[in-house]
Amino acid sequence: QLQLVESGGGLVQPGGSLRLSCTTSGFSLEDYAVGWFRQTPGKAREGIACISGKDGTTTYADFVKGRFTISRDSAKNTVYLQLNSLKPEDTTLYLCAADTSCTVPFFSSWGQGTQVTVSS
Repeated sequence: QLQLVESGGGLVQPGGSLRLSCTTSGFSLEDYAVGWFRQTPGKAREGIACISGKDGTTTYADFVKGRFTISRDSAKNTVYLQLNSLKPEDTTLYLCAADTSCTVPFFSSWGQGTQVTVSS
């Protein structure tokens, strides 16, 4: 069973940074893609970034514009999302998910999310 647990969210001032962690179990990061998403109540879930399993290729949504970086540490079974230059509009719930490829229309396994609040 694929399991994912997010952590690292919190309150940060505009312009600040956070590093989110997605700790996984039940699968190898070399066999599954892991994506980061964000979900605001009343809005569609938004894809942020994805890292593929086999070769670690990364892809990003256009709105990221170099502010966010996805990476992984296979030894720790963890995928990270570095958030820089945070804005109030980045305030929302951040979730990670896993599936066989970054290009699947719907990821099958999800964590519970970690809340990020950007406010002065």
